Amino acid sequence: MKLTLFDLDNTLLDGDSDVLWCDFLIEQGVLDRQSFSSRNADMEARYNAGTVGVEEFANFYVGTLAGRDLQAWEPVRHQFLQDRIVPRIGQAAMDLVKQHRDAGDLLVMTTATNRFITELTARHFGMDHLIATEPQLQDGRFTGQTTGILNMREGKVARLHAWLAQTSRSLADFESTAYSDSMNDLPLLTAVQTPVAVNPDARLRAEAQSRGWQVIALAR
Repeated sequence: MKLTLFDLDNTLLDGDSDVLWCDFLIEQGVLDRQSFSSRNADMEARYNAGTVGVEEFANFYVGTLAGRDLQAWEPVRHQFLQDRIVPRIGQAAMDLVKQHRDAGDLLVMTTATNRFITELTARHFGMDHLIATEPQLQDGRFTGQTTGILNMREGKVARLHAWLAQTSRSLADFESTAYSDSMNDLPLLTAVQTPVAVNPDARLRAEAQSRGWQVIALAR
């Protein structure tokens, strides 16, 4: 069996879902531009540099959901998908996913971005399986905190193993491939048999070249 794992942000998507979500909420008047824009840019920069803490990163973005329930956010995330996400998905990304689907691979989107704002994107790609950071809910309302192991860096590997174990399978049962753009996903890329760097950042490109990994460019 073949297992293919896809990172989302800056891999299949031309952009970062968390950053795009915040920009979208600012434009909608949900977040204050003056107080939030600089914090959003700082978080993105430190993520790209690999210097931001996992908990700080995850809770910063999940915090944008705080105080509303699922029903209140539902139309917002659908508009976000259509206005901000779909236009940033290139045909090359759709074709890559289709290629693996047609080959009969088990497809999984695995992303540090929270499930609530990425599950519609996974459906758009036709992926039935999503491993993502989990936002906490209490009485149907988002608390602004996360729950469980955060799906970032080493957490992506831990969450993958836990997900497979739910069906009594392990990574060793598969021919495994992972696609990612970021050095933050080095733990995941080293865990699979076939790592592929997609439009990689400078650090991942150097790492991929030193290890002899495939490096591809998806047209935007």
